[in-house]
Parts: sequence; structure tokens; C-alpha cells
Amino acid sequence: MKVNIVNLSENPLPLYETLFSAGMDLRANLHEPVEIRPLQRVLIPTGLFIELPLGTEAQVRPRSGLALKAGVTVLNSPGTIDADYRGEIKVILVNISDESFTVRHGDRIAQMVIARHETISWQQVNQLSETDRGSGGFGHTGK
Repeated sequence: MKVNIVNLSENPLPLYETLFSAGMDLRANLHEPVEIRPLQRVLIPTGLFIELPLGTEAQVRPRSGLALKAGVTVLNSPGTIDADYRGEIKVILVNISDESFTVRHGDRIAQMVIARHETISWQQVNQLSETDRGSGGFGHTGK
């Protein structure tokens, strides 16, 4: 699938780091470093603008290493970028550690996965089909 992209940053385009990677790293596009204090959230620009095909979305997800090592994660995860959005991709980061964390220009801050999705129409009915699970929800199968 070819996706149109505008890159207004000085960073390289997102790419798959390994042959079987599902996500591509997004990098911070900053004029100066941004400090994220404990429990603070910030919006970090990437300088990227994309044009996704109809029936696809981009999902912005945390980077596992950043979450484990620094306690910094994506707050709205996964964040969805719809196919008709043409604005800059920005990432909401939150610091859930007890130490400040500094984001610098070019830092890999999140990953982006492109995924297909369905568009549905609702069919209102009076009753749903029966299943073994039924309405069992959170913790219904025990420990």
C-alpha cells in the first residue's frame, strides 16, 4: 500500500526497523527539548502529515522500551488517525514515573501501525443470538 506523506521535520521518514515489524517509529520534531514532569502530559509534534486510503487508520501506540525504561507512554493508546485527517501527527505522551523525562528533537517517541478497518451499518433488533458466554463480563471465568 502506498501512502502519501509530507515531512516538515528534519527527521527521516518512519520505517519498519525489522522485517516483521508491525509499527514504524515516530520521532519528535522539536525546536528545543521538552521536559515531562512526573504525571504530566504533553503534546509532541512529529512534523508528519499523511493521507491514508479509505478503509484504513493509523494507530499511535507506545514504544515498549520507552515505557519500561523511562515510564513514558502514549496517553490515548492506541490513538487513532482517521483517513480523512490532514493535520500534523502529534503524540500525547505522559510520564508515569517519579522522575522527570526530557524529549529531544529526533527522539523516537511512539510507534505507528497502519491497519484496515470495516465501516458498518447498524441493524436494530429486539434480541441478540445466544452464546455459551452470554452476558458474562469482567472476570466471569474466575481466577
